[in-house]
This record gives sequence, C-alpha cells and structure tokens, in this order.
Amino acid sequence: MSANLHSPERQLIELRIEHADLDALVDRMAHATPVDELLVQRLKKRRLALRDRIARLEWQLEPKEPA
Repeated sequence: MSANLHSPERQLIELRIEHADLDALVDRMAHATPVDELLVQRLKKRRLALRDRIARLEWQLEPKEPA
C-alpha cells in the first residue's frame, strides 16, 4: 500500500492541489494592501516550478503512441 502513496498518479494529484492553492494565494496577495511584491514574485516562481513538474509527470504518464 505504501507504493500507492508514492505513485506518479498520486504525486500528480498532490501537485495539482498545491498548484491550485498557490494560484488562489497569489490572487489574494495581489489584491492585498500593501502588496508584498517580493513574496508574490516568489509564489509565482514556485507556482511555475510546480506547473513544470506537473507537465513532466503528465508526459511520463501518457501512453506512448506506437510508431
């Protein structure tokens, strides 16, 4: 059962949740007064890194088309 906890599919779900959470946080921070530009920039960079990891995992999980 522990192998299932670390499966690529599970990682993908967790990354998508974390990305959505960061997305919502960035939106809230951008409308806050005063805006902490450095923090917003760091959150956006983290969100982009998550998006890259998600894209790599999706690519690995897609079935390969026969040539």
